[in-house]
Amino acid sequence: QLPAGNLQLTLYQYKTCPFCSKVRAFLDYHGLPYEIVEVNPIMRKEIKFSSYRKVPILLANAGSPLQLNDSSVIISAIKTYLISKRNSLEEIVSFYPPMKTVTEQGKEVFEYGNKYWLMLDEKETKRVYPVKEVRVEEMKWRKWVDDWLVHLISPNVYRTPREALASFDYIVREGKFGTVEGFFAKYMGAVAMFFVSKRLKKRHHLQDNVREDLYEAVNEWVKAVGKHRLFMGGNQPNLADLAVYGVLRVMEGLEAFDDMMVHTKIQPWYQRMEEVIQKGEV
Repeated sequence: QLPAGNLQLTLYQYKTCPFCSKVRAFLDYHGLPYEIVEVNPIMRKEIKFSSYRKVPILLANAGSPLQLNDSSVIISAIKTYLISKRNSLEEIVSFYPPMKTVTEQGKEVFEYGNKYWLMLDEKETKRVYPVKEVRVEEMKWRKWVDDWLVHLISPNVYRTPREALASFDYIVREGKFGTVEGFFAKYMGAVAMFFVSKRLKKRHHLQDNVREDLYEAVNEWVKAVGKHRLFMGGNQPNLADLAVYGVLRVMEGLEAFDDMMVHTKIQPWYQRMEEVIQKGEV
């Protein structure tokens, strides 16, 4: 464990963003205190200091200030820092270099190499991952969360005009909006995202009833955890458990979440995750 007060953390986020929720789940489980700065999703003036314009952004100070981008990089770097006593946080972050790539649409984006790896020596690796398969499984499912599960959220919470309006009502209540800005965000945003969700559905080759994709993904996860483990990590969650929980949690209070709880086998695992996260926060 880190000495108390050794790591000062500030998380720049949208509360309802799945990637931000992933990072909060990780930090809360590990009992790491952090300050939250809620970013206005329209003006984003809270992150004007950063050339990287997405959230989450984590500012970490373990002796010198450092900016960490990308939810999976943040989690891997901080987890490595918690385990490894050899390297400074600055050195650890350098192991996750950003690489500029161009999407099929011609848009420049940054990808981060090694982002699902913990940068540990042989002794540390054996302590965290007693057998190679444990590490491979965790990395596989963390990548699955980013490549598949997260893309099922928007099409499901904006599935119908009514669900889209309920989702934006939640986003405006929980987010950082002015009164007028919030009004327009709620109604215009709901309409816009209803149509965007249809494009996302086509882009990710989802079924006509996107709930079926959500149910299948969630049950695939439950099957991977199996009947003989409390979590994929065994008796305690690993980074894959925390990622899945963090992403699914953003749907709480919405119709998609209630449907998922009724029509899949996720509830026992989800409730166990809630309990261990709450223990970590205390």
